[in-house]
Amino acid sequence: MRLVTTRAGVSLDDYAADAELVAAVEGLRAEAEQRVAALRGRVVWMVNSTATGGGVAELLPTQVSILRELGVDVRWVVIDADRPEFFPLTKRLHNMIHGAAEPPLAPADRQLYEAVSRANADALLGVLAPNDVLVVHDPQPLGAGALVKRELGVRTIWRCHIGVDERPPAADDAWEFLRPYATVYDRAVFSAEEYIPPFLSSCSSVVHPTIDPLSHKNRDLSLHKLVGILSGAALAVPHWPLITPPFPDAARRLQAGGTFEPATLPEDIGLLARPIILQVSRWDRLKGFAPLLEAFRIFKLRALRGEYPVRGARHQRRVEVARLVLAGPEPESIQDDPEALGVLDELRARYVGLESEVQRDVAIVALPMRSRKNNALMVNALQRCADVVVQNSLREGFGLTVAEAMWKRKPVLGSARAFGVRMQVRDGVDGMLAPDPEDAVALGDAIHEMLASPNRLEDWGRNAQLRVHQEFLMFTELGRWLSLLTDLD
Repeated sequence: MRLVTTRAGVSLDDYAADAELVAAVEGLRAEAEQRVAALRGRVVWMVNSTATGGGVAELLPTQVSILRELGVDVRWVVIDADRPEFFPLTKRLHNMIHGAAEPPLAPADRQLYEAVSRANADALLGVLAPNDVLVVHDPQPLGAGALVKRELGVRTIWRCHIGVDERPPAADDAWEFLRPYATVYDRAVFSAEEYIPPFLSSCSSVVHPTIDPLSHKNRDLSLHKLVGILSGAALAVPHWPLITPPFPDAARRLQAGGTFEPATLPEDIGLLARPIILQVSRWDRLKGFAPLLEAFRIFKLRALRGEYPVRGARHQRRVEVARLVLAGPEPESIQDDPEALGVLDELRARYVGLESEVQRDVAIVALPMRSRKNNALMVNALQRCADVVVQNSLREGFGLTVAEAMWKRKPVLGSARAFGVRMQVRDGVDGMLAPDPEDAVALGDAIHEMLASPNRLEDWGRNAQLRVHQEFLMFTELGRWLSLLTDLD
């Protein structure tokens, strides 16, 4: 187990200086005035499985910083696993909760889970006091928190960021595996009511995930900053003098020969000029990368054969030069996602086998993770260059990349099958929802349809930003957490 150090970032005064955010900040401060006194003398411990990559690791730095500014003593720790098979097991549980078929769970799996949980619980017991509050995120540290609860009696909350609105048999098996640990906690928190398993229904609350509007990933970028980030990250070929040095770690792009090289090879991606269809996510089969790649292939081939109706010369040109960008983190940098390398290898094989006329318009990009700030700026710049942001998830607990794109006034092509996506995107209002994320033909048609009307995309983008402002900014979530933390007694 290790303590994650977070530096004070943007202050509440900085948010309040934004005319669009001032009312939300005032509401959060008023909530804190009523709640924080009850937490004095206690430490709130946030526990998860990784400090980099994924939504939880992105949410926690800002949440920890703002809660500290409001007067709450919050500390963030990440669990360790000296058994390399532990994270593959928890990934299986993650996939099963989302309905994926996995090998049956065996007694040896529980022995492994409990052994790693025991080691991390012992580390937590060495730093927690009986009056503290323990907030555990997702299944990986769930068992460790349960042991601490039993042995020290601290107040505990389990925050589960995953789930689906259905209960397939695989999910039942996973929940049965986790049940002995989850039922020990005082409260559980889910992203939607539909995700709550029946045995936790009496002690669960719903808190929607939210985004930080002034984070490096979401803050507004001037034209000069946008161009500077793309140039410094090797996401664009600079034809101008750079004000700041290039990033120490540049983005890498999959080449026709199957290797990763700087993302400006074999030519500029065209982020500043071409219509860009973008999906940026972790390399995960449930994110639907493979069917999206096939959908773009079908779209391009049908367009080249003249099988789509043409709505003028501009529409024809947009279809001809449109590019698909699939971006995700360097998979080796994410210790709790052992499937990432395998997913990327599958995409590599599909990409190498594409027709040349399709392959030239696809960019598969690995974004370095060593600098969290630089990674966030790359994602921000990519999303701002996109005409359409896709989240083609087969399953999605929420999908922060959706809210991030909507905040940037980007229409979203999402999967109606993924409850977390349709919880955010209103079909025909903020973008489009494809009924089946694995129907590549229909998905390709949707890409063509969205590219056909730039004016409609702008309307959807405006609607999308307003929806995030009203529903998915972090101030509401932090106020809800203050209530949860102080209502445990």
